[in-house]
Amino acid sequence: MRPADRLFQIILMLRNGRVLTARALAEALEVSERTIYRDIADLIGSGAPIDGEAGVGYRLRRGYQVPPLMFTGDELEALVIGAKLVQAYGDPALGKAAAQAIARIEAVLPRALEERLAGSDLRFCAPDFMHPAPLREPMTLLREGMEKGLKLEVRYRREDGEVSLRTLWPLGLVFWGRCWTLGAWCELRQGFRTFRVDRFEAVAIGGERFDDRYGELWRAYLAKAQGECGS
Repeated sequence: MRPADRLFQIILMLRNGRVLTARALAEALEVSERTIYRDIADLIGSGAPIDGEAGVGYRLRRGYQVPPLMFTGDELEALVIGAKLVQAYGDPALGKAAAQAIARIEAVLPRALEERLAGSDLRFCAPDFMHPAPLREPMTLLREGMEKGLKLEVRYRREDGEVSLRTLWPLGLVFWGRCWTLGAWCELRQGFRTFRVDRFEAVAIGGERFDDRYGELWRAYLAKAQGECGS
């Protein structure tokens, strides 16, 4: 990794406000702690608002804007592949956003990377016939409920065909390769439950709110799911 790239990676790792030690940074970037100390000194000298000291840890003050960046060829291909997967397996609104993001990136690429992007477009394909758009449409409302902390009123069909009406607190979406599932708190069952997105027959945003701003319920759901898988 070039020194300039390493400095940028350090900024990215520190920008969430968490305190990271030189050892943690060194292990993540596969360099020595001495190198990290030198890099931190260079960043502070160039004006980066980094607080901390050796032996304690470092963090970037909130509000600092990361300078504009240029993607490498591998990073660009990763973005293209990711965007294609979102278009094929995400809901229509998210797929449209992915296409717009790639178009925005294309508009500012140098010639060499533009040609590589065109090659990636031909060589990487994510067919969507396994997940028809109508089966993914409920995800738009599921995402809205998650982002705004709004309960959902849903009509859900189980594998055995039984249909039930439920009030759900949407916590997170998981993609399993063949289907999307919603992790949620179900008021009917008074517990965490997992629902296949392609079995929602109707979804509506309710007027009531739930509070998972810090992701505590989502982490509790994941812990329960992991426990069930391990048992």
